[in-house]
Formats: sequence, C-alpha cells, structure tokens
Amino acid sequence: MFLQLLANGLVTGAVYAIAAVGVSLVYGILRIVHFAYGDLMTFGAFVAVTFDTTLGLGMVVATAAAMVAAAALSVGLDFALWRPLRARRANFMSMFLASIGLALVLRQAIFLAWGPQPRSFDVDPFKVYTLGPVRLSGAQAIAIVVAIVAIVLVGLLLSSTTLGRTMRAVADDRALAAVAGIDTGRVVFATWVLSGLLAALAGVLAGLVQSTFDPNFGFTLLLPVFAAVVLGGIGNPYGALAGGFLLGIVTELSTWEGFGGGVDPVYKPVVAFAVLILVLLARPQGLLGRARLV
Repeated sequence: MFLQLLANGLVTGAVYAIAAVGVSLVYGILRIVHFAYGDLMTFGAFVAVTFDTTLGLGMVVATAAAMVAAAALSVGLDFALWRPLRARRANFMSMFLASIGLALVLRQAIFLAWGPQPRSFDVDPFKVYTLGPVRLSGAQAIAIVVAIVAIVLVGLLLSSTTLGRTMRAVADDRALAAVAGIDTGRVVFATWVLSGLLAALAGVLAGLVQSTFDPNFGFTLLLPVFAAVVLGGIGNPYGALAGGFLLGIVTELSTWEGFGGGVDPVYKPVVAFAVLILVLLARPQGLLGRARLV
C-alpha cells in the first residue's frame, strides 16, 4: 500500500512539477503572477484531445500539436496584453488583475469552443502495468515516463545551455543582464515559449491521470501548482521541481493507514497547504529560495 501511494505521489508530483516550472519562470523573469496558467493547461489538454479523439492522430501527434498551440497562444498573449502593460510600466497589482481577467476570458473561450462536457483521451483505461506491489494504469505509466524525460530536458536546458544561463541571469537581475549585453527581449520570448510548452504538457498529463476533464480542471490544479512554486522558492525553477514532487508525494502518502489511520482523500489539498505553511514557517524563502532583505 505504501509503495503504491508513493508511486501515485510521484505521478501527481510530476504533473505539479512541470506546471510549477512554467509558472516559476514567468514570475522569475517577468515578475508576473500568471493566474491564467491553469487555463493555458486546459487549452493544451483540449487541443490534444481534439487531435487524439476527433482527428484520430494519436497521443504523440496530439501532444506535440497541443504544445505548439499553447506556445503560440502564450507568445500571442504577450504581444497583445503583457508587452503593452510592460511598456506602460504597469504595477504589480495591475498585472495581477490582468492575469485574473485573462484566466476568466480563456476559460469562457474554452467553454464556447469545446462545450462543458467532460472529455477523455483515447487510452485504454483497463491496461495496467505491474511492478512488484505497484500497479500503474497505462495513463499513469505514460505520464510518469514523459514527465521524467521532460524534467530532465528542462533541467539540462536551464543548467547547460546558453539560453538557460541567460534566463537565470535575467531572473537574478534584469537590468544588470541587459548592461552585460544579454538580449533580454529574446529571453522574454523564450520564456513565453517554454512556459507555453510546459503548460500544454502538464495539461495533457493531468488529463491522462484524471481520466476525464472539463474546462474547469486547470483552475482546480492552479492552487497546488502555485503552492509548489512558493514551497520551492518563488522564481526558482529548480525549487519548483522539488516543491511539485514534495507536494504530490506528501498528499498521497497522507492517506496511508500507517500514519495514524491516514486522512480522508477529500482532505489531501488541506494536507498540501498544511505542509506549505509548516515549511514557510521554518524557511520563509522556500526550500531553494534565497532570503532577501526588504
């Protein structure tokens, strides 16, 4: 039972981690609390389900199409909304309210385009993989493998490429990075592309794990994703990865009977935020964040 819950936690945590990296990059580089990120995940999932079930092109093509579409939408929104706000030097609260408004607009657009009915991917729900005492559905197995590959690639991008190093430099000090000759406009463009790609991938994986999803499902994922970002250290992509996995594992293991009988699964979100509060009480900057004097 313990190992099964641990495996389930890894699957859930992988989804949180991928989405949290996208949110963390946007905040770290652009100082935008991307409240519409959950709806961008939903958009990716619905694009993918259209290519998978309606057009019958399979999950690989569907996921690739969803990632391209979400990246294009992310860049388009930057040109239409975020760039004009930055040009007008909009303050933090104005950007935050704009992100909330954008979330509502995207959600209603998804309702209009795809309708309110639940959707599911064309994956056999009865296919099960057994690894000793652990049983994973076909969707869970796909999700964990794809998520691990994606996380490794993102880690390599951020740590071992010129683009990754410039993104981290801009996140640390944008003005100093510009003085040092870094093309900050290129970094901003790459940030929106990467965040869109990750949003779509996280949305597709979340849709696979949940079996069915509707236009509201991205919003329900947004709070734990934000919790993972804060837990790992706001603006730190590596911390977001750690926070996502930690939240996923803790919430699943909290239902284990060995922990005083376990908590009711309904209260798993409560456990996640209790862990967040305890960690922040001990380390306000998050697991991998840096303390700053204000």
